[in-house]
Amino acid sequence: MTPSHDVVLVGGGGAGLRAAIAIAETNPRLSIAVVSKVYPMRSHTVSAEGGSAGAIGADDSTDEHAYDTISGGDWLCDQDAVEAFVTEAPEELLRLERWGCPWNREADGRIAVRPFGGMKKKRTWFAADKTGFHMLHTLFQTSLKYASVVRYDEWFVTRLLVDDGRVQGVVAIDLQSGKIEAITARSVILCTGGCGKIFPFTTNASIKSGDGMALAYRAGAPLKDMEFLQYHPTGLPFTGILITEAARSEGGYLINKDGYRYLQDYALGTPQKEPVLRTMELGPRDRLSQAFMKELEKGRTIETPYGHVVHLDLRHLGEKKIDAKIPFVRELCRKYQNLDPVKDLIPVRPVLHYMMGGVHTDIDGATPLAGLYAAGEVACVSINGANRLGSNSLTELLVFGARAGKAAAEHASRNLEISQSVLGQARDEHRRIEQELLNKKGSERIADLREEMQKTMEESAGIYRTGASLMKAVDRLRSVQERYANVAIEDRSKAFNTERVSALELSNMLGVAETIVMSALRREESRGAHQRTDFPKRDDKRFLGHSLVHRNPDGSARVEYLPVTITRWPPAERIYGEAAPHGGSNKAPGSSLPS
Repeated sequence: MTPSHDVVLVGGGGAGLRAAIAIAETNPRLSIAVVSKVYPMRSHTVSAEGGSAGAIGADDSTDEHAYDTISGGDWLCDQDAVEAFVTEAPEELLRLERWGCPWNREADGRIAVRPFGGMKKKRTWFAADKTGFHMLHTLFQTSLKYASVVRYDEWFVTRLLVDDGRVQGVVAIDLQSGKIEAITARSVILCTGGCGKIFPFTTNASIKSGDGMALAYRAGAPLKDMEFLQYHPTGLPFTGILITEAARSEGGYLINKDGYRYLQDYALGTPQKEPVLRTMELGPRDRLSQAFMKELEKGRTIETPYGHVVHLDLRHLGEKKIDAKIPFVRELCRKYQNLDPVKDLIPVRPVLHYMMGGVHTDIDGATPLAGLYAAGEVACVSINGANRLGSNSLTELLVFGARAGKAAAEHASRNLEISQSVLGQARDEHRRIEQELLNKKGSERIADLREEMQKTMEESAGIYRTGASLMKAVDRLRSVQERYANVAIEDRSKAFNTERVSALELSNMLGVAETIVMSALRREESRGAHQRTDFPKRDDKRFLGHSLVHRNPDGSARVEYLPVTITRWPPAERIYGEAAPHGGSNKAPGSSLPS
């Protein structure tokens, strides 16, 4: 008998678990399925280190949080979504406190907050430097209270079931047995995270292969702002493991091969003057990553077997502070670099970290497809615009996980009928997987195709892009997609067939990679994390809009534009270190977006 639930959540990380709890609280009668290709506590939320943003200090305000977010996102954020986000952020973080999250505290018992990249006030809540782990643990434990939440651990979703313009469930593989099965539902929420594994050097876990984005895109939902990918300025060479921004918020310095704090030479404030020298390492991530590339061009970086690096210097912080505030940083350095930051410099380089773009949703997580919702990194609301500020993402999965859960619960409570035709679609998907990925002999190796895709993306769609490099990427990706049709699957077993999963993930990544390149090619300006050297200026007249990439019937990508929602803060020059003005205008400047 086909499993059926009222709501299916695809992904068991922070956004998925927060959504599941919200559904259970909104309507306890609803049956909720959490379908995750890994055990929930192995979700990538667990790797977040630095903290979660929410205005709580006496010297802070939600307006200031909103302005930092909007200006940091280079005015591509939808301001109605940002205002909802900053208002609900402290409520969500306090709710997590009541559920048991062990936030760091000051000596007087108040919640401790630290500065973070692009934030002009201390508003980042933290639990040492394992914040994501503690948040995910808290959400997971809380979800266990609800008998209505049923988990499908280690199930991999391969297709959304859609009939009459409405999503009515999923098809998934039980990885333990290899069984392919439909799971019907009245609402589906995608919470699968990002797609960092499209690139060769990333902080992302291997599971981050853009599955949710690909599912939505193939089903007919557009992807939004896919050209905006965030590089984090401090990843360990070779592994890509993140050295959290918290290391810089606690006072770490970035220095070049000459021992010089080079960020004072870039657009992060006035050189040689305080408080710039205390805060310039906490500039927005896009600016810091771009500054690294400029240092590389000037020959001021250090060459290593794993690429050029600069150094992160924590030695002046002292052992006591490092062990109290960033103990995990010390642990990572010892285990993966065989060095101790108490006495050694840490080699770091920019590393692909986060997707600002994702599945197009409204402020409640609803996509243009009825019954389909998305939250977390897989979604684009958009509060992150062209560049996400550090520590907004963990709060985002709470705020919009809860919003998507409530909206999906209300939709599922309408008792809509599940059509019989979706079961026919499920049988078609079963045959496709069996024929294309188990019973076919090909000659192309998955690893070779994946490497070609990753190399193409790094060379053509990295920190700096050009029209010529992006056009080259379009051709190379299409070639890889053609070769994928002849992919070899040598493992014929069904139980834990990781080769089959890798092939499915590669298919997802190739589709998402094309949307990134096509969106980047169409946007002829430089804004935030999207830097076109052939169009070096921001162009609000033509491109103050969200790119929406649709999948054509023939499988090709079509890019359109949607105006940005401006409520109170009209676009201005993006200057790090400026004071937040009072928002007043509800009108956006005139624009003529490309159709």
